[in-house]
Amino acid sequence: MMIITQKITSLAFEIHDGMFRKDEELTPSQRGLAVRRMPSLLEYVSYTCNFMGILAGPLCSYKDYITFIEGRPSHMSQSSENGKEEPQRERADPSPNAAVTEKLLVCGLSLLFHLTISNMLPVEYNIDEHFQATASWPAKATYLYVSLLAARPKYYFAWTLADAINNAAGFGFRGYDRNGVARWDLISNLRIQQIEMSTSFKMFLDNWNIQTALWLKRVCYERATFSPTTQTFFLSAIWHGVYPGYYLTFLTGVLMTLAARAVRSNFRHYFIEPPQLKLFYDIITWAATQITISYTVVPFVLLSIKPSFTFYSSWYYCLHICSILVLLLLPVKKSPRGKSTQENVPLSWAKKFDERENSLGQNSFSTTNNVCNQNQDAASRHSSLTQ
Repeated sequence: MMIITQKITSLAFEIHDGMFRKDEELTPSQRGLAVRRMPSLLEYVSYTCNFMGILAGPLCSYKDYITFIEGRPSHMSQSSENGKEEPQRERADPSPNAAVTEKLLVCGLSLLFHLTISNMLPVEYNIDEHFQATASWPAKATYLYVSLLAARPKYYFAWTLADAINNAAGFGFRGYDRNGVARWDLISNLRIQQIEMSTSFKMFLDNWNIQTALWLKRVCYERATFSPTTQTFFLSAIWHGVYPGYYLTFLTGVLMTLAARAVRSNFRHYFIEPPQLKLFYDIITWAATQITISYTVVPFVLLSIKPSFTFYSSWYYCLHICSILVLLLLPVKKSPRGKSTQENVPLSWAKKFDERENSLGQNSFSTTNNVCNQNQDAASRHSSLTQ
């Protein structure tokens, strides 16, 4: 239901953008993903209920899916040395066997870790009365991080397996990197190394549940008329379900995201040089990020409201208080549009995903912009001229 909800709402907005809004009103990503004609019933059902993503997704754009399912060739782009895109001659999609094998290996290791280590480090032990009464603060912080680290492999397993299934069917190719290596990450949902080595809240969110973050950005953040960060976190909580723990996590996430952005914008530039100082800064921010993320998502795992408040009480709501003080005391920098940087923070997503969609042929829609059939292109040009 969660995946189908994403697909239906995504397609609805893409049709709305393509058929009922003017091109100049759209962002570059909205313009590229816009659907210019109403899908047939078969196309709609195929997109929402295809066997590759019916259970665990991940979400993909309608145009990417139709391009794949109809077997149209893709005009890909390739990253050059200066980071810009260079046009690449039309090439057949390479074999996905290597990518699928690698992802299945990651699935096996994640499943093994989950079935062995994860059960030995339950998150619930963070609220054990004896542990709370006897453990020192360093011990509490260490176990908090380790227990939430052990809870992640089940997500790594599910999302990587879903990605591998799509790749095995031939879906997910996104061109070649600067070394000519095929990239099968068009609809990948996570980057494990970047997650575990995150030195900021932004970096963690950028690499965790990527397709859902893109969906939230496209259907909510870009379209919100006020407080887009709060609205987007709230939508994410509703989408996950009705457990109180989800709402505690995402409300806490709003606070942590804004506070982390404020700290980063005010202090990071002091630690860029020399390299030794930057290394020290990275180590400190890695530790702070991992503890903050773990602190934030405990209610997401515990689900119920009483154990969640028991956990936060045992920590004296210290990170909530620190975040509020940061937002009250640190200066709020203004963006070029006149809004504060704290209000502009798009769950750390908008800037990053605009860059991501502009790289490698603009991510999702790059593989379709140049491959739409001639009739659809002609209809689009006619519509623009009429407007």
